[in-house]
Amino acid sequence: MGDYLSGLWTVFEEYDVLAAFWVNIQLTFWAGLLALALGTVLAIMRISPIASLRFVGTAYVNILRNTPLTIIMTFMILALVFQLALQLSSNLSDSYFRFAVLGLAVYHASFVCEAIRSGVNTVPLGQAEAARAIGLPFMDSARLIILPQAFRGAIAPLGSVLIALMKNSTVAAAASVTTETASTMKVAIEFNPDYLMEIFGVFAIGWVILVIPVGLLTTWLSERLAVKR
Repeated sequence: MGDYLSGLWTVFEEYDVLAAFWVNIQLTFWAGLLALALGTVLAIMRISPIASLRFVGTAYVNILRNTPLTIIMTFMILALVFQLALQLSSNLSDSYFRFAVLGLAVYHASFVCEAIRSGVNTVPLGQAEAARAIGLPFMDSARLIILPQAFRGAIAPLGSVLIALMKNSTVAAAASVTTETASTMKVAIEFNPDYLMEIFGVFAIGWVILVIPVGLLTTWLSERLAVKR
């Protein structure tokens, strides 16, 4: 038993599990910020009175939502890096990390857009009509009246998107990010098959510890900040 525990401890000394989770947290944070910004723009485009903007926003959402994330991440590397020779940093690993953030962001922005649009549907139609009646342009109406309430109504679906983004950050391995949890777990199991279940269990528990508080927090915020009717 002592040898077994000693061997297991050696495995986790060799593979830095906490550092791997930290990489996923950073991927989630930066991709989440970009996805929120892009998703908000897309949501404005989808509710815009300008038909061409609605078309572009709808096309983006329909195409990206129905494209597997792995394909998007692979495209970032094969097309942008190897074919077009684009780099986002002089350091190769940093560049791969940033391309992974970009891939996660452009994919999840489509889901953020739909989450915000669901929040827009909770805003009474009369408020938008009142804004038009007093002469507010569309952008001012969206910025001052519609979006603030829409975000409050979209907290729960945005929380679901954040959880999905957090878990999907493991797909960064397809963008050559080799220090996140999926890659680290794969290598650890490959070279230590005798501890397969133990290694898997540690990573699974780590994800539970990350995901459950996010779900609880967004549920609490959704109830606390819901627009009262």
